[in-house]
Amino acid sequence: MAEILVLVDHTAGVVRKPTLELLTLARRLGEPTAVLLGPGADTATEVLGRFGAHKVYLVDAPEVEEFLVTPAVDALAQIAEGTAPAAILLPSGPDGKEIAARLALRLGSGLVTDAVDITVGADGRPVTEQSAFAATYRVTAQITRGTPVITVKPNAVAPEPSPVTPELEKRDITFGPVSTAVRVLSRTPRERGDRPELTEADIVVSGGRGVNGAENFALIERVADTLGAAVGASRAAVDAGWYPHSHQVGQTGTQVSPQLYLAAGISGAIQHRAGMQTSKTIVAVNKDADAPIFELADYGVVGDLFQVLPQLAEEIERRRS
Repeated sequence: MAEILVLVDHTAGVVRKPTLELLTLARRLGEPTAVLLGPGADTATEVLGRFGAHKVYLVDAPEVEEFLVTPAVDALAQIAEGTAPAAILLPSGPDGKEIAARLALRLGSGLVTDAVDITVGADGRPVTEQSAFAATYRVTAQITRGTPVITVKPNAVAPEPSPVTPELEKRDITFGPVSTAVRVLSRTPRERGDRPELTEADIVVSGGRGVNGAENFALIERVADTLGAAVGASRAAVDAGWYPHSHQVGQTGTQVSPQLYLAAGISGAIQHRAGMQTSKTIVAVNKDADAPIFELADYGVVGDLFQVLPQLAEEIERRRS
């Protein structure tokens, strides 16, 4: 069975959820093989094996920590040239997309970004599905040249364990002069709270113009916390300074695809819909019965969010107590 290379997204060996989703998809296509760059093999290998990685290629070289994305391209390209994988899967974040683009060019292969599903075609090659034109259409595509390089959106599939005992293989990589041309001089850790990452959360609760002020986002946060959800915001709310730009959901912000998306006080402009339209279940709360968000919502509540959300939070808290 052909190998499917999966680039591991991790921090010091702590594997992030999108990687587990990639391993789940990789099992449809062949034998999942993880590529782990940097330290943390002791922590990561057990988790990767639990989700089906039969082998882990470890590249523990200082270049992958001290420089930008190009060392990752060198590593993946050299591993791919030596193993002839059936496909290479990467997470669809900013780094993942840049690595994928450079890698496809290096290998002379086709590239698909932001896939939301992958299946096996009649010829045995991967067939991808993407959301196009603000998620108005679903597009299927198949790479016909070289090794398919595919980036996959977070929450495209639920991670499914498939325990195996992975083989750990250390790889020595030759890094070219381009890879070491720009050095990372310092890093500042991003402050994180107790809420999940916006792109990885199973549930997202977002507020928009109807929240009517930064102080009122405490209500959005309360509902999010009762559900164990991430907090999002529309562009209108972000531009007004009510919530940080890092939480903007939309075409010019973060694109999310959670199991549940709760939109409170959001009209549903196309810019916002482009960032959340692939959510599995959408619930909207808006006092305007004609708001476009209701055309998209699976469930809608026509009402004042300042009356609806406190009742919702109280009911969730009551049922969990």
